[in-house]
Amino acid sequence: MSPLLCDFHIHTAWSDGSVDLPDVVDIYGQAGFDVIAITDHVYNSDSAIGAIANGLNKAVSEETFPRYMEALASETERAMRRYGMLLLPGVEITKDYLSKDESAHVLLLGLRRYISADLPWLDVFREAREQEAVIVACHPHHTDHEVHDTLYFWNNRQTYMPYFDAWEVANRNDLFSVVSLSNYPVLANGDFHKPQHLYSWKTLLTCRKEAEAVKECIRDNRGVAITMFRNGTARD
Repeated sequence: MSPLLCDFHIHTAWSDGSVDLPDVVDIYGQAGFDVIAITDHVYNSDSAIGAIANGLNKAVSEETFPRYMEALASETERAMRRYGMLLLPGVEITKDYLSKDESAHVLLLGLRRYISADLPWLDVFREAREQEAVIVACHPHHTDHEVHDTLYFWNNRQTYMPYFDAWEVANRNDLFSVVSLSNYPVLANGDFHKPQHLYSWKTLLTCRKEAEAVKECIRDNRGVAITMFRNGTARD
């Protein structure tokens, strides 16, 4: 069985991405990907950062979530028909505060109903479990591209580790050795916001190209590999 080329962390113009959803599907489909997840931001409202994102319509809200899911359903059908590519609906629960030690982001993959980023983390995880969504800790350590780092879960990993199906061991061009050394279950994602982010860390899964098989493979974390997806080298 050939491994599936996957990216489970992708933003579109539904939040702060620069590319419309159909064009994102075309970018990944034409690049030969097998599985992608669209994970636009759902922001908290109890901080200035979240309030600004919500005010600028740079986030999916409870009001826009039904239309977001309708658009994802339409593109899921088109992605499979045109490219043979599986699309999973998702969001990135985004709690940003002035302190990087309080900030944290979580991917919910295979989500069906809206979950507020204003809920306490344990309630977010409970509701995600009820929907059988996969829960992934995003960029849990220092990066070279985030406006400010999101360190809350790593600083409190002994408490939160049981709630995650996987941790991002790599995000865009960053590689988090502290995560790999921990022996936690892992994924690698591009954190796509614009076309050049296609060329970044990705995940290879050895499983059937079906939503439930992909979710189970992530949870089991057997046959999971990471790869840097490039288009040439610096010599080109």
